[in-house]
Amino acid sequence: MIGDIIAWAILGLIAGAIAKAIYPGHQGGGILATIGLGILGAFVGGFLGQLIFGVGTAGALSIGGIITAIIGAIVVIFIWGLVTKNA
Repeated sequence: MIGDIIAWAILGLIAGAIAKAIYPGHQGGGILATIGLGILGAFVGGFLGQLIFGVGTAGALSIGGIITAIIGAIVVIFIWGLVTKNA
């Protein structure tokens, strides 16, 4: 359980950077915001992936886990933009 959480957090660092590069437009926030949103997005993507597609947290460092983390990070960045009026 703890290992899975650490894996999703590490994956979130990478997913946040990739999601910010993919997401169109300019989002505010620096590297710390990217890291935070990426980690949150990885957890959101992992949770939703587990609910919808059956991609479990044990697969955090698999291709499916990486894709769900990036998608989750994009969703979180989009929501963050709506909340801060930058979208």
